[in-house]
Amino acid sequence: MNIWKAYNTFNSSNGTDLTIGFTSSTVAVFLFGTNFVPVKKFDTGDGMFFQWIICASIWIVSLVINLIQNCPQFWPLAMVGGFAWATGNVTVVPIVKTIGLALGLLIWASFNLLTGWASSRFGWFGIDPEEVSRPILNYIGAGLSLLRGCSLAVVAGILYGSSFVPVLYIKDHGRRNGTIYTGASQFDLDYVFAHFSGIFLTSTIYFLIYCAVRKNKPDVYPQAILPGFVSGVLWAIANCCWFMANHYLSAVVSFPIITTGPGLVAAVWGVLVFKEIKELFSSELPLRTDTPASDFPNGNMGVRRQ
Repeated sequence: MNIWKAYNTFNSSNGTDLTIGFTSSTVAVFLFGTNFVPVKKFDTGDGMFFQWIICASIWIVSLVINLIQNCPQFWPLAMVGGFAWATGNVTVVPIVKTIGLALGLLIWASFNLLTGWASSRFGWFGIDPEEVSRPILNYIGAGLSLLRGCSLAVVAGILYGSSFVPVLYIKDHGRRNGTIYTGASQFDLDYVFAHFSGIFLTSTIYFLIYCAVRKNKPDVYPQAILPGFVSGVLWAIANCCWFMANHYLSAVVSFPIITTGPGLVAAVWGVLVFKEIKELFSSELPLRTDTPASDFPNGNMGVRRQ
């Protein structure tokens, strides 16, 4: 009877963890794909001021989370993950200007997925490798996720994918005796404040360097402040959900889901709400299909307007 009760308790607990984990992943995917919607119609210039506003609002959210968690121990190493993310975020501006957002997003999202998944699966950077019950399916899932999905973009993806490594390192070594992290919390949300503090500190340093390079004449866009703040709040909530997903599902499962899903959500916003993809031809004008092939370059057949 006791064994049966323990078995049922285990299954119930495991089912609850999976529910929380996949719910957190779903919320993260939706918010990551939505967080730039508030700033869609506002000019953000070269992006440096805008990213600093976002990071400031991210830090404020982490302060609230820290108070809710009763101010858990602050581990400075977790700030390194914030530094990695903020550094990757700064590279977005030159990436978009040189190779475009679509190609840049494809490359950095792919390397984000690979770095985050592989570091957890194989135990890179000193963290414990995570075992999965069906490794072949896990590899196939990661590979398929990559197929949905240049050098700066590669760097950005690696930095994004490495941002959780310090937290995972602290947690892994917190389960061992004789390390400075022995006894460290195993609940990922307890590291949000340190992680986000690293983001805000790094972003502030980069913004001050930018101001110095511009001789104290940075491009500031006041109309982007409030939308940027809202965007940062959405991102921060999404990332907190990612922390939750890492805890309840493990990073090796959450990374392929959360790094690929937001692109689909953003595409839905772009197509259905912002009408970014328009019809090639207006329905107001009739089409002629009797155009000779010689009227088109290289003899290609097509349609033309009257």
